[in-house]
Amino acid sequence: MTMLQHTVQRLKELQTYSPVVICNNEHRFLVAEQLRTINKLADNIILEPVGRNTAPAIALAAFTILKNIDKDVDPIMLVLAADHIIQNEDAFVSSVMRALTYAEQDKLVTFGIVPSHPETGYGYIRRGQAQGNDAFVVAEFVEKPGYDVACNYISSGEYYWNSGMFMFKAKSYLDELKRYRPDIYTCCEAAVKHTDRDLDFVRIDEQAFSQCPAESIDYAVMEHTEHAIVVPMDAGWSDVGSWSSLWDISQKDEDGNVHRGDVVQFDCRDTYVHAEDALVATVGLQNTVVVQTCDAILIADKNHVQSVKKIVEHLKSAHRTEHRDHREIFRPWGSIRTLVQGQEYLVRKVVVRPEKQLTAQIHHHRAEHWTVVSGRAKVILNEREYYVEENQSTFIPAGVTHVLANPGLIPLEIIEIQSGKNLSEDDIIRVGNFVSEKK
Repeated sequence: MTMLQHTVQRLKELQTYSPVVICNNEHRFLVAEQLRTINKLADNIILEPVGRNTAPAIALAAFTILKNIDKDVDPIMLVLAADHIIQNEDAFVSSVMRALTYAEQDKLVTFGIVPSHPETGYGYIRRGQAQGNDAFVVAEFVEKPGYDVACNYISSGEYYWNSGMFMFKAKSYLDELKRYRPDIYTCCEAAVKHTDRDLDFVRIDEQAFSQCPAESIDYAVMEHTEHAIVVPMDAGWSDVGSWSSLWDISQKDEDGNVHRGDVVQFDCRDTYVHAEDALVATVGLQNTVVVQTCDAILIADKNHVQSVKKIVEHLKSAHRTEHRDHREIFRPWGSIRTLVQGQEYLVRKVVVRPEKQLTAQIHHHRAEHWTVVSGRAKVILNEREYYVEENQSTFIPAGVTHVLANPGLIPLEIIEIQSGKNLSEDDIIRVGNFVSEKK
């Protein structure tokens, strides 16, 4: 299960509506597939055309929610990041339930993590006057401190780690945003005034949102509002910002090693090795991160994994595509994974979900050969419709309108071999309103 799925699933003990997820256009099908597999996909993904940090993102969600419910209702929003680890879900739920009391009173609640050590990688929240036995007025937000300052914070007992999790009424948040950052409020309001539904996605006005300043909710609202409350949370929380963070929170062997997947290690200490789909063997490594995916391999000193951003910047400046184009991609109907690619051939594994189909299309510069390895395929060539069973194959000539569909109740898996002079997306012509001759 992915971290996004864990984030949604840990709400199962709470009475909630369908989650509203905000992501960018490039990740939309990946996010949709993750929500679909846990039965939480319900036209509930808002697409950000550009990233503008948390204050605008939360405003988009608030405006969208209010737009689709009764005008007299002011729903309470629980704002969560998708990359947090919560080891004690019961304690998490308990903190959320305590926060609910204050959110209902129009307070803007943030969750302060009870610190376990003097961490220099997190911001802190200093608590003020107590509000009963389970919450405090927020006295101050402070930036990431040095080690000595962090030690003083811990010894004082007045500071919490800033979790980046919040709870408040949608209108309460928007009212405070309008008061302190009317420029962000106005841009977000305009962006959701006219939205388009695209499959499971909500597309906002790109031009309006592009004018929005980028700002975090802390700077835009929480540091200014007079209604900020911090509710302590002691739930085994961790903000997983890097591969080394995963090593920190994972169970280790007697030599301090963590490994995922097919991994063989000898004489290694304090390593994190992640193997996605191949054997990874390591010998004599110390304090090292190794990550193997179908796209690339990362090898880094555990103390320097944050510098992976420099690799991405280099790929962009060198006009390479590895940071953008991936071997496995997701679509509304399923997924495609590239297995082998040559100059004039391409081999892919195509998975079509039950009762889904690809759009009708034509390729002028390539032919395709499909072999069914699991399930049953319905194929339409021009106006001819037929079925291909497991261990059977069919040939799709260039220049022929064709459709691939899965009429069954289990996933359809095929191996697709493309051959021709042009194997790019440019050689895909979509055909609208294509209807086959039924037999």
